[in-house]
Amino acid sequence: MRPPSPSIPEKEFLFSALKQGLRLDSRDFLETRPVTLNFGPELGWVECSLGKTRVLCQVDAKMVKPPPERPFEGFITIHSELSPMASSEYELGRPSEEEVTITRMLDKVIRRSDVVDKESLCIQAAQRVWHLRINVHCLADSGNLLDCACLASLVALKHFRKPDVEVIGEEVIVHPPTSRAPLPLSLHHTPYCFTFAFFFDTSIPPVLDPNLLEQRLNGGLISIALNSQRELCVVQKSGGVPLEPADVLNIVNVAVQKAKDLDAFVEARLREDWAGRKVEVR
Repeated sequence: MRPPSPSIPEKEFLFSALKQGLRLDSRDFLETRPVTLNFGPELGWVECSLGKTRVLCQVDAKMVKPPPERPFEGFITIHSELSPMASSEYELGRPSEEEVTITRMLDKVIRRSDVVDKESLCIQAAQRVWHLRINVHCLADSGNLLDCACLASLVALKHFRKPDVEVIGEEVIVHPPTSRAPLPLSLHHTPYCFTFAFFFDTSIPPVLDPNLLEQRLNGGLISIALNSQRELCVVQKSGGVPLEPADVLNIVNVAVQKAKDLDAFVEARLREDWAGRKVEVR
């Protein structure tokens, strides 16, 4: 089912406000909505909110036999779900364009950019490796689900701990967290995603983290994934508005600073959560 088109008064009101340098939620053009992170009782369970947009992500792991062509590497699968709970626009069993876009972008940001060291997931070469499964559930869509889902997935990976495993001969012993502290995943880097919306009226500057109405009335979106070390991982553009190289460089520079600030916030929230847990984590 296609989302209902914004009414003419909604369009006129939005564009009139943007031309005056105002956004409907009183943010600056390059300001994101407040980010909140809530952690569940299990390690790897994270609920992320970007304003009223909410995404739940859970990471779990199981031991499997690796494929013959990659005997020394574990592997990762990503599953995303946009149900009617997030918005009445979505239907069960019928993947929407938004869901396909989110899944593909998460695959690029997390799996193809090698966020997780896959060799560190190996337990016994060609015999046993860890299979990480990232489950993303969109709870509320108030615009820019992509950035929220990406952040929730990355924080869940940083929050997750896999059981300590000991190999004695051919026997594999999985130690419970009560006897040995679970181990963090080996992560190469943490790329955060930032989405900018452009409009056909070139007098309106781009807006960061578009809300639902801005997202529906945009002339083009560009999503940039990069880490706090200024390493650019993914650039994805959709829509017909042409962009000059200088425009792209400007928003990349904005995203660099935002990534540093977001990384500091994430690390602080993780330390707070670990400090309050009874189970020892490394």
